[in-house]
Amino acid sequence: MTPAAFAELVAPAHTAVLTMELQRGISGDLAHLPELGKAARESGAITAAGRLCEHARQAGVRVVHCTMEQRPDGAGYAANARLLAMWNKIRTEAGRRGIEAGSPEAELLPELAQAEQDIVVPRSSGLTPFMLTGLDQILRNLAVRTVVVVGVSANIGVTGLVIEAVNRGYDVVLARDAVAGVPADYADSVIDLSLSLLARVVTTAEVAGAWRSAR
Repeated sequence: MTPAAFAELVAPAHTAVLTMELQRGISGDLAHLPELGKAARESGAITAAGRLCEHARQAGVRVVHCTMEQRPDGAGYAANARLLAMWNKIRTEAGRRGIEAGSPEAELLPELAQAEQDIVVPRSSGLTPFMLTGLDQILRNLAVRTVVVVGVSANIGVTGLVIEAVNRGYDVVLARDAVAGVPADYADSVIDLSLSLLARVVTTAEVAGAWRSAR
């Protein structure tokens, strides 16, 4: 793809950045799965995601945060996947609460520097953000055709987000330096062997450069 074609693909008028589960209780200092939080931080993915969000705001690109939030009583949430059951076991044994709405665990990472114009779209069940949320309708109402994806994890959440976006007709750009998973070499393989067949895989610098060229 030529630089001009890529700049058109991510043109601010029809592009949004989607952050996936960049929350303190998932990928931050309060992560229930510490390995994921460590991978996100040590890989530089969190810093890169924060930088891209700031570039997006400067370019007039909407930032949408896809989050997980639970009720304090857990109503409506089902641990019906091995990952969710494992997460519940680790959390319970540690005597910690879930990602409850309004709790420190549910907060966005400070590196994202959430702005007033940002949109937060929480989900209360499942593994991916389009399911049973208003995300699709919000993006369509914003005339979004291209989504730039960052966050965690390449293992499941980001992969599910990319597939769901493609299925709904969006063009997807994956900022690989702002995506993390565990172990790191497996996350790289997922990106190189699977997600690259679904999304345009680039760096945050390439996306930011395209936005600068559009000003």
